[in-house]
Parts: sequence; structure tokens; C-alpha cells
Amino acid sequence: MDHEQSTQLETSSNHDPADHAASLPSLPGLQVTERLSANSQLPPTPSFAQASHRPMTTGSRASRPAAATARGSTLAMELRNVSQSFGTQQVLRNISLEVRRGETLVLIGESGCGKSVTTKLLAGLLNPTQGDVLWEGRPVSDRSPAERRRDRLRLGYLFQGAALFDSMNVFENIAFGLRENTMLNESQIRDIVHERLREVGLPESTARKQPSDLSGGMKKRVGLARALAMSPDIVFYDEPTTGLDPVMSEVINELIEQTQARRQVTSVVVTHDMKTVGRVADRVVMFYPLARLGAGESQLVFEGTQEEVFECEDPRVARFVRGELDPRRNAG
Repeated sequence: MDHEQSTQLETSSNHDPADHAASLPSLPGLQVTERLSANSQLPPTPSFAQASHRPMTTGSRASRPAAATARGSTLAMELRNVSQSFGTQQVLRNISLEVRRGETLVLIGESGCGKSVTTKLLAGLLNPTQGDVLWEGRPVSDRSPAERRRDRLRLGYLFQGAALFDSMNVFENIAFGLRENTMLNESQIRDIVHERLREVGLPESTARKQPSDLSGGMKKRVGLARALAMSPDIVFYDEPTTGLDPVMSEVINELIEQTQARRQVTSVVVTHDMKTVGRVADRVVMFYPLARLGAGESQLVFEGTQEEVFECEDPRVARFVRGELDPRRNAG
């Protein structure tokens, strides 16, 4: 198991969902400020400011990098000189990364090079060994626990395996965050759950199914419905098409693009799938394994538009894009 997998939040059905509530990313939301402020004695604050509306589109985003740059001129999140180690194993070394408001940022690179760890750092699910994580220009470490919880409600997270509670049906999975973090009544929650199911292309009857009754693609869509249940400003997608057939992968790519267009969200996508890159990316960053880098070499070997990544002449990037073996792998 690589270090990205080892840091995946534990959400297995072998445990009661209540045991995991504290470790789950609080599912972001509707009408949460009154309850959170009453509980934490914090004044309500505005959500991460949202970008201007993007017209609904399909197909490659290669023709729109200039628009994405203009839209993402203000930073929503940032890593500054961040390093992350697990025991003696260093996964990230002196990483600086910007997430621009309103963009779809795609992180690519081999398994185990720190992409998923990076998203968990950005989302406040991990604390960096060194360096700073900033939300809206303010270090997360400067926030009180109550502030961090409140601000994390503005984030949605689709995990690699969807991470559904096997002991809950689909309705209960999607409603979980709404029940925990809002003052909505059951009728309102039901309406939202059904609306989110429709939004990801699933019939309302899916709500009664157990996760074990779902295909891989349906689990991903339910996971996305749960991540969107409380209208987040920023959505993280961790390997959203892994394990899916080409048709279902394209369905998920379409949902990512439609979610960004309809909801005006900032999106961070981790993927190995270059079709996903070509379909959804405004900006691409490629990570490279530390084991095959010299002491002074940057772990981020590419940053640019999705058009530029397909044309990049750096052999490390070009081999990854073409799916070719890196000769430095065995040497590392």
C-alpha cells in the first residue's frame, strides 16, 4: 500500500458511521451558519467567494485557458513550502501550489507521489510536517478548531472508493452531513437528497438501495451527490474514474464539468486518466516521485494548461502522458 492509500480516511462499513464522524470531511452546506455560530460562538462568515458563472460546455477545454486564468485570478487555497512525511518516509518536499478561485485544477503523476496527500492537506484533513496551508490567504493553523470546522463545511470531497457507509442506504449516506450540520427538517433533507440524485443522473428510487447493490459507477455518483449535498464552494475529486469502464468514466467526466458549470465551484481533481485531463482541466500540475529526484530537483515537474501538458517536451511528462515506462523507475 502506498502512502496515498495509507492516509485515506477510514470509512469502512466494518465500523459504525458515528465512529467516523470526526474524521470525515464535514460535508459542506446549506443553512449551516446559524447552528455553527451558535455552537462555536463564532460570527457567521461569508463562504469562499465564488467565481463568475461559466457557460455549460462539453468536450475539451483546450480552447478556454485564458478564460480560466482570468476567472482564477484570486487564490482560494495555497500550499507554501509544504513538506509531508509519514514516519521516516517523506512523500512531499517543499511543495508550493496555488488553487485559483473558479478553476478546475488537475493533479497528475504516478501512484504514490503525493497527489492524494496534497488534496488532504489542502482540505485540512492532514496537518503538514512543515510549511503552511492557506485558505483565502489565511493559514489554516491560525484558525481555532471551531473556525476550521466551520470553514471546512465549505468543502466537498469525493474519495477514491466513494467511501460510502455500507451500513446506511443511499438516502442516509447523502443525508448524513445535512443531519449532522444543519437545522433542516426531514422533509427539506429529503428534497435535497432527491435533487442531488437527479443532479448526478440517478433516479430517486436509488435512495432505497444499499451500497452493496450499486455498481462502481453508481457508487461514484452517490459519493458525488453526498459531496454536493450542502453546496460546497470547493470540490475535491480523488481518482474519480479509477476502476470504471470507458463509458462510465466519460459519464463521471461529464458530471465534473457540469458541476463546475452549474455550481460555479473551484475543483481539484487527482487522476491518472489523461482523458479526464483533456476533458475537464483548466490547469494541470504534475508530481514526480521523490525517490527518482535529486536533492535540488523540484517535485512539481510541470504546471500549465491541459493543451500544454499534451505538447510538453520534458521526457518525464511526455512519457506519463503517453503511458510509457520511465527508465528511471528501476534505477530509483
